[in-house]
Amino acid sequence: MPVLRSSPPSPFGRKIKIAAKLLDLMDKITIEVADTANPEDSLRGQNPLGKIPALVLDDGSVLYDSRVITEYLDFMAGGNRLLPEGEARFPVLRLQALSDGIVDASILQVYEKRFKPEEFRFPDWLAYQQAKVTRGLDWLEGNTPPPLTSAADADAGSIALACALGYLDLRFAGEWREGRPNLTAWLDSFDAAVPAFAETRLDPAPIPAAVAQLR
Repeated sequence: MPVLRSSPPSPFGRKIKIAAKLLDLMDKITIEVADTANPEDSLRGQNPLGKIPALVLDDGSVLYDSRVITEYLDFMAGGNRLLPEGEARFPVLRLQALSDGIVDASILQVYEKRFKPEEFRFPDWLAYQQAKVTRGLDWLEGNTPPPLTSAADADAGSIALACALGYLDLRFAGEWREGRPNLTAWLDSFDAAVPAFAETRLDPAPIPAAVAQLR
């Protein structure tokens, strides 16, 4: 049985869990917590980058990152479920890429504050990363995907977007919602249509230090 190496706070790992639930594959995957900060964790041997999520297959080979794993799960489920064929595929991939980029820029801000004493932080670097997030969210506010009416409407792009916004809720107290009613309403529709989103939500209460290192 494939093993998903991830951690509870990871928005990228959350993408895979939601995808697996939507594709009825959760009972075919084992989830193991990975400690990206621990050099003794087997993760670095499984993914040379030491990043999560990583999916260890039955033959010992490993797939990473979340976009590759999502495509593999879609393939396992027969294809054309989360990633459509033909021209319809590319808007989904674009939304996934933009959403993942928002998460990447957000994580860099979190790490800058978490791992550096205040006197060694770079405000210009933080502002540079935040500008990426702001531009991405503003574009999405003006180009918000159609609201979801059922879980069948979800695809790789909408899953990635929901997880990106969920991560901003977790780490930045939902500040992204101000002035973005379209995007806020869209996330509400996703939350209502896809039970797996609530099932994978991490409580924004303080996270234990041992887990907080795991993005």
